[in-house]
Amino acid sequence: MRSIPRISPDLAISISGWSSILAIIGLAITAAVVYAQKVNVDSNPAAPWATFKTYAWVNGIAAPDELNEQRLHASIDDRLAARGLTKNTATPDLIVTTSVTTQQHQELVPGGFAYGPWWAGGYYGGGSVDTWVEGTLVVDFYDANTKQMVWRGVATATASEKPSKNMEKMNKALNKMFEKLPSSCGISR
Repeated sequence: MRSIPRISPDLAISISGWSSILAIIGLAITAAVVYAQKVNVDSNPAAPWATFKTYAWVNGIAAPDELNEQRLHASIDDRLAARGLTKNTATPDLIVTTSVTTQQHQELVPGGFAYGPWWAGGYYGGGSVDTWVEGTLVVDFYDANTKQMVWRGVATATASEKPSKNMEKMNKALNKMFEKLPSSCGISR
């Protein structure tokens, strides 16, 4: 009969400590990926940015929360007004539209490895499923004369169950987007 090799208590604590550290590092990396906000902007540098003085809204895909949709439009209105653009539904230079979508994601979060009575390499310690909702905000500007898109801002972030938190995230994303709006857009500040 073969005997199972014994592991010293010091080695067992050392192995247990390392697996805990690796699990914590893995969760931290996962959390950073899951909760990071991404903002991308693209624009047509050949667009006549200096001629854009007025804008009008066109319906896009509304935010799931109607109040946040109203706040989003008001926030964009404020940013465009700060650039010197005025709202003009009769003869706009720019057409502005937003789309807000959400998508549920799931990810398996491993529980790590453990050791037990069959210490021959260990066994898998299970895991859990992490579920979150990712929200995407798209802001588009179209040249009203040519009907061509001239600017697009896209932001993605983890959505919250609290509408106020989602609005904070939208404002943060809008700040990043509008930093990249060509400086010649609108009247000089």
